[in-house]
Amino acid sequence: MRILFVNTWMHPKNMYALQKYKNITLEIVGSIQDINNYDLFTFDFVYSPSDPIDVSKYPGVKFLFGPHFSTFPNQKVLGIQSSHSFYLMPCQWVIDDWKQNPLCKNLNIIACPFGVDTERFNEIVPIQNRNLVFIYYKSRQPQELDFIENLLKNNNISYRIFSYRQRYDENDYLEYLQYSKFGIWVDGHESQGFALEEALACNVPLLVWNVRSMNQEFGQNHPDIPATTIPYWDERCGEYFYDMTDYQEKVQKFFSNLETYRPRDYVVENLSIPVCEKKFIDLLTESF
Repeated sequence: MRILFVNTWMHPKNMYALQKYKNITLEIVGSIQDINNYDLFTFDFVYSPSDPIDVSKYPGVKFLFGPHFSTFPNQKVLGIQSSHSFYLMPCQWVIDDWKQNPLCKNLNIIACPFGVDTERFNEIVPIQNRNLVFIYYKSRQPQELDFIENLLKNNNISYRIFSYRQRYDENDYLEYLQYSKFGIWVDGHESQGFALEEALACNVPLLVWNVRSMNQEFGQNHPDIPATTIPYWDERCGEYFYDMTDYQEKVQKFFSNLETYRPRDYVVENLSIPVCEKKFIDLLTESF
């Protein structure tokens, strides 16, 4: 598959995965104007993740956009709506929200995650021989973090906090993951959630304090839109709960089954770079 890629900005993890896809050739340009220097029909499609292109000027050319236009639909989407253009989202719950907006009435939206580097994020120590514990904290009420810290302290469990807002070194995070027996995730909504998926890829079971709505993001004023912290997940990854009515049961289940979860298997089967490349190529081939 040959793609003319407009590299004005793309999330680094998405870009890394795209460049690792072995069956895709990227011709990279730095601006929308640069596409006029090419015969666009020699490409399978033109991909601009962050900026719109007036597709009416290029009849018959296939275009892919997204997922970086905006959090919510805006005027950017109006000029890209045609039968030969698609907007890519990492997961389905975001599509469900966008589809309710009148601006997206004629917008073709498709869902596909980007691949997780399961070679770098890997298990090097069996879970039986790991003894570290961590909390991952991002965009939630500080009182919720306090609650989880008290849970661990009351059980005499030492831990480290990785805070998205306060930043951390990714190499340090990876090293800590590889010696972690489990992690507790206190995060807002995610459309993919690479940090979480990378923890799972290291075969670290997670206890996730999940969200039901975008309005649970601390420091923002989002409307009450159905959302989740874990768009990609199954029972092999660990346990999740939503509030105080179900946390006790899930905590007990999580600790009693710690060494039986197989989160890495889930990621390798569903989110690894080869798997996501195939999903990406198949989806675009079918869509176009």
